[in-house]
Amino acid sequence: MTNNNYVRIFDTTLRDGEQSPGATMTSAEKLEVAHNLARLGVDVIEAGFPAASPDDLEAVRRIALEVGNQAGAESEAKIPVIAGLARANKSDIDKAWEAVQGAKHPRIHTFLATSAIHMKHKLKMDPEEVVQRVSEMVAYAKSLCDDVEFSPEDAGRSDPEFLYVVLGEAIKSGATTLNIPDTVGYTTPDEFYKLIKGIVENTPGMREGITVSVHCHDDLGMATANTLAGIRAGARQAEVTINGIGERAGNTSLEEVVMALKTRHPVFGLDTGIDTRQLSRISKLVSNYTGIVVQPNKAIVGSNAFAHEAGIHQDGMLKHQTTYEIMRPEDVGVNQTKLVLGKHSGRHALRARLAELGHSLDDVELDQAFARFKELADRKKFITDLDLEAVIADEFYKPRDVYLLNGLQVTCGTMGMPTATVRLRGPDGVVHTHAAMGTGPVDATYKAINAIVNAPCTLLEFNIHAITEGIDALGEVTVRIQGRNGHTTMDAQSEVEYPRVYGGHGADTDIIVASAKAYINALNKLIIAQTESREYAVNDFGVMLG
Repeated sequence: MTNNNYVRIFDTTLRDGEQSPGATMTSAEKLEVAHNLARLGVDVIEAGFPAASPDDLEAVRRIALEVGNQAGAESEAKIPVIAGLARANKSDIDKAWEAVQGAKHPRIHTFLATSAIHMKHKLKMDPEEVVQRVSEMVAYAKSLCDDVEFSPEDAGRSDPEFLYVVLGEAIKSGATTLNIPDTVGYTTPDEFYKLIKGIVENTPGMREGITVSVHCHDDLGMATANTLAGIRAGARQAEVTINGIGERAGNTSLEEVVMALKTRHPVFGLDTGIDTRQLSRISKLVSNYTGIVVQPNKAIVGSNAFAHEAGIHQDGMLKHQTTYEIMRPEDVGVNQTKLVLGKHSGRHALRARLAELGHSLDDVELDQAFARFKELADRKKFITDLDLEAVIADEFYKPRDVYLLNGLQVTCGTMGMPTATVRLRGPDGVVHTHAAMGTGPVDATYKAINAIVNAPCTLLEFNIHAITEGIDALGEVTVRIQGRNGHTTMDAQSEVEYPRVYGGHGADTDIIVASAKAYINALNKLIIAQTESREYAVNDFGVMLG
């Protein structure tokens, strides 16, 4: 068994994280996130579940070819392993191998449930049949790929003695990583520590070269605590997601595990390969692509994580930073200094500040950002870092434009019916105009947009908040919509298909404009997904996405 001072970070944002309702990303967005994960320094990227759909297989294949071979790495050791998830059957394993085989370091990750509840009610298999299936399918995966990971699903509620048998068979059949998932977030840290320690000490065939991994969910709010307990017990791989996104209450948060190991290094004595200065930036990237807002009090990357309002705290901070901060904001890429950037600032100053925030723009992108910056500076006295992050998110972290907002006029109040006139530029370049009435200005705007776009959907969620302070604050809107066209995705664990949900993001000092941008952003994702599905059908899965 691997027993050193290095913990591998296995990121499953693009697989388990994307299964969070509303977190669906386009293949182009997944590729961009994968590039950023590689730059962050993750060891393994679980790029998706290739058997879920042709789109997911193609997305994983592109990530394997591009990120799994280049990643901007200075050495081969920095190129991440690219993993594809597969249920324990030959069809899934074949699709996973088809998707990841182009990577320099491919991995097949297969799983089968081992808890009595899952075996009886979901699999309808006896324990002996489960052991036999694991032996056969791990061996089959090994015949295709040298790097095979096996997970006993719902291990947290499985009989430990049975786990030792199943995992022993997986080792015998060629698995080199044994991932122990607390699939439903059921265990406590003490219980999970004992489970991992028992596996390390009692699994037949456990030896140097076998990595024990942990994958915890947050149903009871203990995912990070359980993961750290598993690491203390001997696990040397942590399966995590950016911002802790994932099914139900989410997964273990990458930033929490990494910063716990770094901040409490004297306790753990363990290291990771993560460049923590990029954590804040990639958190915003994933939040904008998925439409899932990071709660202000979220550890490490929340907007309040390094904010102090209480007088006693402020007094302590002024005297010495360490009185109330156990981490430096700079260590996670947070800069609290307000910028003295305004309408008289030039391109050079903007480029320099964006570079400090981690955004490297080419000349064309800088021109786009500068135009948005000047537009905002005309309406605000000072531009803060948060304003700039919102501008970048709104300008670049969005799907390619199918429909583009070209104009918006709204009338509302107590004297008449709220009315919105919307002008959109369509994919053919033609400008379409429509007016509609609604129960409020946003409702009227959305009805006018629907009349032009004609993409049937249901608005599931609408969130609005101010990014910065003051009456000239930049407002940010996130929405989630669900298509009504039968476009579905598959849940790898429940084996059930469900309608896809798409997130949208928009920012503007005019909150109605921000609302329109967010809705159009989500509709563009829906339209792109529908178009790609049709292209797959026509081209026999040969189309390149993005």
